[in-house]
Amino acid sequence: MQPDEIQDESRCEAADPADGAEAWTPLDPAHVNVLRVRAAILAGAAVLIALPFDIGPLRETAIPVFAVPGVVLTLALLLAIVYPARRYRAWGYKEGEDELQIKRGNLIRVRTIVPFGRVQHIDVAQGPLQRSFGLATLTLHTAGTQGASVSLPGLRHADAEGLRDRIRAKIRQDLV
Repeated sequence: MQPDEIQDESRCEAADPADGAEAWTPLDPAHVNVLRVRAAILAGAAVLIALPFDIGPLRETAIPVFAVPGVVLTLALLLAIVYPARRYRAWGYKEGEDELQIKRGNLIRVRTIVPFGRVQHIDVAQGPLQRSFGLATLTLHTAGTQGASVSLPGLRHADAEGLRDRIRAKIRQDLV
Protein backbone atom coordinates (compact mmCIF):
# COMPACT_ATOMS: atom_id res chain seq x y z
CA MET A 1 0.00 0.00 0.00
CA GLN A 2 1.28 3.51 -0.71
CA PRO A 3 1.38 6.52 1.63
CA ASP A 4 -1.65 8.78 1.65
CA GLU A 5 -1.23 12.12 -0.13
CA ILE A 6 -3.66 14.95 0.44
CA GLN A 7 -3.72 18.61 -0.56
CA ASP A 8 -2.89 20.99 2.26
CA GLU A 9 -2.94 24.80 2.31
CA SER A 10 -1.21 25.48 5.66
CA ARG A 11 2.42 26.60 6.05
CA CYS A 12 5.15 24.73 7.93
CA GLU A 13 6.09 27.60 10.24
CA ALA A 14 2.82 27.70 12.17
CA ALA A 15 0.66 25.11 13.82
CA ASP A 16 -2.35 24.08 11.78
CA PRO A 17 -5.52 24.58 13.90
CA ALA A 18 -7.06 21.45 12.37
CA ASP A 19 -4.08 19.41 13.57
CA GLY A 20 -4.18 20.67 17.13
CA ALA A 21 -1.57 22.95 18.69
CA GLU A 22 1.42 20.89 17.56
CA ALA A 23 3.65 22.72 15.08
CA TRP A 24 5.43 21.20 12.10
CA THR A 25 9.17 20.68 12.47
CA PRO A 26 11.09 22.59 9.79
CA LEU A 27 14.11 21.22 7.97
CA ASP A 28 17.59 22.25 9.07
CA PRO A 29 18.39 25.82 7.93
CA ALA A 30 21.61 24.58 6.27
CA HIS A 31 19.37 22.91 3.68
CA VAL A 32 18.83 26.35 2.10
CA ASN A 33 22.56 26.47 1.35
CA VAL A 34 22.44 23.03 -0.25
CA LEU A 35 19.55 24.17 -2.45
CA ARG A 36 21.42 27.36 -3.37
CA VAL A 37 24.58 25.49 -4.35
CA ARG A 38 22.53 23.11 -6.51
CA ALA A 39 20.78 26.08 -8.14
CA ALA A 40 24.12 27.81 -8.77
CA ILE A 41 25.44 24.66 -10.47
CA LEU A 42 22.34 24.60 -12.68
CA ALA A 43 22.86 28.32 -13.41
CA GLY A 44 26.39 27.57 -14.58
CA ALA A 45 25.10 24.77 -16.81
CA ALA A 46 22.48 27.12 -18.29
CA VAL A 47 25.18 29.68 -19.12
CA LEU A 48 27.30 26.97 -20.78
CA ILE A 49 24.29 25.96 -22.87
CA ALA A 50 23.66 29.62 -23.84
CA LEU A 51 27.29 30.26 -24.91
CA PRO A 52 27.15 28.42 -28.25
CA PHE A 53 24.12 30.48 -29.25
CA ASP A 54 26.05 33.64 -28.44
CA ILE A 55 29.09 32.55 -30.44
CA GLY A 56 27.18 31.07 -33.40
CA PRO A 57 23.85 32.24 -34.80
CA LEU A 58 23.55 35.44 -32.75
CA ARG A 59 26.82 36.90 -34.09
CA GLU A 60 24.98 37.87 -37.25
CA THR A 61 22.61 40.08 -35.24
CA ALA A 62 23.02 43.39 -33.43
CA ILE A 63 22.85 41.69 -30.01
CA PRO A 64 26.02 42.53 -28.04
CA VAL A 65 28.56 39.77 -27.36
CA PHE A 66 27.78 37.80 -24.18
CA ALA A 67 24.38 39.48 -23.79
CA VAL A 68 22.44 36.20 -23.95
CA PRO A 69 24.67 34.33 -21.48
CA GLY A 70 24.65 37.43 -19.25
CA VAL A 71 20.84 37.53 -19.17
CA VAL A 72 20.67 33.78 -18.58
CA LEU A 73 23.20 34.05 -15.75
CA THR A 74 21.36 36.98 -14.14
CA LEU A 75 17.99 35.21 -14.24
CA ALA A 76 19.46 31.91 -13.04
CA LEU A 77 21.30 33.52 -10.11
CA LEU A 78 18.20 35.49 -9.13
CA LEU A 79 16.26 32.25 -9.14
CA ALA A 80 19.08 30.58 -7.15
CA ILE A 81 18.79 33.24 -4.45
CA VAL A 82 15.00 33.50 -4.16
CA TYR A 83 13.58 30.04 -4.87
CA PRO A 84 15.60 27.91 -2.38
CA ALA A 85 14.31 29.90 0.61
CA ARG A 86 10.70 29.50 -0.59
CA ARG A 87 11.25 25.81 -1.20
CA TYR A 88 12.80 25.37 2.27
CA ARG A 89 9.86 27.08 4.00
CA ALA A 90 7.37 24.80 2.23
CA TRP A 91 8.84 21.65 3.81
CA GLY A 92 7.99 20.34 7.26
CA TYR A 93 7.37 17.10 9.10
CA LYS A 94 5.57 15.85 12.16
CA GLU A 95 6.36 12.59 13.94
CA GLY A 96 3.25 11.04 15.40
CA GLU A 97 2.74 8.02 17.60
CA ASP A 98 2.14 5.69 14.64
CA GLU A 99 2.84 7.80 11.53
CA LEU A 100 5.14 10.36 9.97
CA GLN A 101 3.54 13.32 8.22
CA ILE A 102 5.51 15.28 5.63
CA LYS A 103 4.39 18.39 3.81
CA ARG A 104 6.03 20.08 0.88
CA GLY A 105 5.41 22.14 -2.22
CA ASN A 106 4.92 25.76 -3.22
CA LEU A 107 2.45 25.66 -6.10
CA ILE A 108 1.04 22.24 -5.40
CA ARG A 109 1.12 21.56 -1.69
CA VAL A 110 1.27 17.90 -0.77
CA ARG A 111 0.88 16.32 2.63
CA THR A 112 2.07 12.73 2.81
CA ILE A 113 1.16 10.47 5.72
CA VAL A 114 3.30 7.36 6.15
CA PRO A 115 1.88 4.85 8.68
CA PHE A 116 4.75 3.13 10.46
CA GLY A 117 2.99 -0.22 10.00
CA ARG A 118 3.52 0.11 6.22
CA VAL A 119 7.26 0.83 6.38
CA GLN A 120 9.41 -2.00 5.05
CA HIS A 121 12.83 -0.40 5.44
CA ILE A 122 14.42 2.98 6.11
CA ASP A 123 17.47 4.60 4.51
CA VAL A 124 19.58 7.51 5.67
CA ALA A 125 21.59 8.83 2.71
CA GLN A 126 24.13 11.61 2.26
CA GLY A 127 25.40 12.92 -1.04
CA PRO A 128 28.70 14.81 -1.17
CA LEU A 129 26.98 18.20 -0.98
CA GLN A 130 24.77 17.17 1.94
CA ARG A 131 27.76 15.60 3.69
CA SER A 132 29.70 18.89 3.47
CA PHE A 133 26.84 20.64 5.32
CA GLY A 134 26.28 17.77 7.81
CA LEU A 135 22.84 16.93 6.39
CA ALA A 136 21.13 13.73 5.28
CA THR A 137 17.96 12.47 3.59
CA LEU A 138 15.68 10.02 5.38
CA THR A 139 13.81 7.72 2.99
CA LEU A 140 10.95 5.49 4.12
CA HIS A 141 10.19 2.57 1.81
CA THR A 142 6.66 1.21 1.96
CA ALA A 143 4.85 -1.65 0.29
CA GLY A 144 3.52 -0.86 -3.18
CA THR A 145 4.82 0.34 -6.50
CA GLN A 146 3.86 3.96 -7.16
CA GLY A 147 4.87 6.33 -4.38
CA ALA A 148 6.39 3.45 -2.43
CA SER A 149 9.23 5.57 -1.08
CA VAL A 150 8.92 8.89 0.70
CA SER A 151 11.99 11.09 1.22
CA LEU A 152 12.59 13.77 3.81
CA PRO A 153 15.71 15.78 2.86
CA GLY A 154 17.50 18.47 4.82
CA LEU A 155 17.79 16.80 8.21
CA ARG A 156 20.91 16.97 10.37
CA HIS A 157 22.61 13.59 9.99
CA ALA A 158 22.21 12.79 13.71
CA ASP A 159 18.53 13.83 13.60
CA ALA A 160 17.90 11.59 10.56
CA GLU A 161 19.53 8.63 12.31
CA GLY A 162 17.57 9.35 15.49
CA LEU A 163 14.29 9.53 13.59
CA ARG A 164 15.17 6.29 11.78
CA ASP A 165 15.90 4.56 15.08
CA ARG A 166 12.66 5.81 16.71
CA ILE A 167 10.57 4.66 13.73
CA ARG A 168 12.35 1.30 13.72
CA ALA A 169 11.64 0.90 17.46
CA LYS A 170 7.95 1.69 16.92
CA ILE A 171 7.80 -0.85 14.07
CA ARG A 172 9.39 -3.51 16.29
CA GLN A 173 6.99 -2.63 19.11
CA ASP A 174 4.04 -3.19 16.74
CA LEU A 175 5.42 -6.61 15.78
CA VAL A 176 5.49 -7.80 19.39
